Amino acid sequence: MEEDIMTAWCAEALHKLGLAALAAKVRVRWNPRLRSTAGRAWPRQSLIELNPLLQNLGPHETDRTLRHELAHLVALERARGNRIDPHGHEWRLACIELGIPGESARHRLPLPRNQIARPFAYQCPHCRRLIHRVRKIRRASACAPCCKDFAGGAYDERFRLYRVK
Repeated sequence: MEEDIMTAWCAEALHKLGLAALAAKVRVRWNPRLRSTAGRAWPRQSLIELNPLLQNLGPHETDRTLRHELAHLVALERARGNRIDPHGHEWRLACIELGIPGESARHRLPLPRNQIARPFAYQCPHCRRLIHRVRKIRRASACAPCCKDFAGGAYDERFRLYRVK
């Protein structure tokens, strides 16, 4: 599918959702540098990038990935600068509105896997959940699920992550 056609489809979908300002700015392009990811959304540029390998998997996968990435832009636009989970409640609502209810956060497409070493491990003192990271945590961080469940979403020192590896 051509970039212009995909951009026009996105703009039309955004108009239907009442997001005219985003519709005027949204752009879609193929990015040959994408290898293991199917697509990416760049909210500040109102840009969606798609992996050209999607074209080999059929129009259904291209369409689904386009809608998935557009849902990110919709959710962030509606959040108006507030932080939201990338695949959280707002994103899932946008997916439903864009015709992909039950969309998964991760694709299961036959694209090359990108294995990133995560040498740093941290643990929550409350739930004992292990969190593996690419980089060291530089400032105090707490277990997000525990903070959400027991502190109303606010940082709580009781759930501060400690390094185990």
